[in-house]
Amino acid sequence: MAVGHCPFPNMPPLDGVRLGSATAGIKKPGRRDLVVIELPESTVTAGVFTRNAFCAAPVTVARAHLAETASRYWVINTGNANAGTGQIGRDDAERTCKALAEATGVSPGAVLPFSTGVIGEPLPMERLLAGLPAAVEALSDSSEAWRLAGEGILTTDTRAKGATATGEIDGERFCINGITKGSGMIKPNMATMLGFLVTDVRIDQALLQRLLRESTERSFNAITVDSDTSTNDACMLAATNTGARVESDAQIAVFRAALDEVMMRLAQSIIRDGEGATKFVTLNVEGALSVEEARDVAFTVAHSPLVKTALYASDANWGRILAAVGRAPVASFDVDRVVIDLGDVRLIENGGRAGSYREEMGSREMAKEEITIRIDLGRGEHSATVWTSDLSHDYVSINADYRS
Repeated sequence: MAVGHCPFPNMPPLDGVRLGSATAGIKKPGRRDLVVIELPESTVTAGVFTRNAFCAAPVTVARAHLAETASRYWVINTGNANAGTGQIGRDDAERTCKALAEATGVSPGAVLPFSTGVIGEPLPMERLLAGLPAAVEALSDSSEAWRLAGEGILTTDTRAKGATATGEIDGERFCINGITKGSGMIKPNMATMLGFLVTDVRIDQALLQRLLRESTERSFNAITVDSDTSTNDACMLAATNTGARVESDAQIAVFRAALDEVMMRLAQSIIRDGEGATKFVTLNVEGALSVEEARDVAFTVAHSPLVKTALYASDANWGRILAAVGRAPVASFDVDRVVIDLGDVRLIENGGRAGSYREEMGSREMAKEEITIRIDLGRGEHSATVWTSDLSHDYVSINADYRS
């Protein structure tokens, strides 16, 4: 189940970038579950990772390798998170890097590992290592290779998620391609479940890192399916340094806009494919004293089980929205100044139900597949947007059966 039609886009080739995927049988036979991404020697890499204290072994290893040397390969497995596995898990992540390094002629530190899937089980290393040669053999710069890689990193997702954008800086074209995965355990704390983006611009690593972190706040850190932060969250951005220069303020502005476009589309594609999702919900909070306050209100509403189940039922029970806003961590709350709209229907004003509101109006808006809730706190100039999904029977079934 997913919301909206989101076909995988045609991905332009990027010089020196190739992707390969394989069927290793890590959890289930007959499905793509191992991906290798190759980057040229000129690449600089930025990354953001989960803040979960029980971060997975590949996160620990990837952070260390990223700090030590330039990245040449990313290797991703699905079906097993390699989280909660202690020293054995870290050793397995290092073994994976070493095996791919030996197969490609680079140092183990130039390989970054990523995993997603069931927590607490050791990696089936024999199957994973046996699958690496096929993934390397499949390396290609084609759009089809991007699509197959998008399929190869999925867990409970129902479709591959990709986005691309092109632009022009000082007369020179540039491109950004990205894939992501995520469907449940989604309330990223500085990253998403897994995201991999590559661009051909020429850029300093420190600037690339800053732009990734800023864009993450506006995209992957503005989504939630179920308020749970994964142990494996990682979002990577590589620049091959083969194209347009990004250095001046004007150049940065052009590149930032394209990066935000790709990151937003990827983040929203996760919500559209949230576990059991039947609704795509945009929460706009305005009139706040700070962006943080606006985000606090938006996430309070987005995480309310009562609001989310009302959305699933297409039930115009606006009292649930009002109650969630009222319990948000906002000091000196003046409810008489709060205005709440559901689509183009005014729900709340002057501390209670709007005089123009009629039940059939609210029901009409709640029945839509895509819903916008606008909340004006009437106390400042700041705003924030958060995207979420509803909470359905299927979400419970998917997670009740996840390990079976």
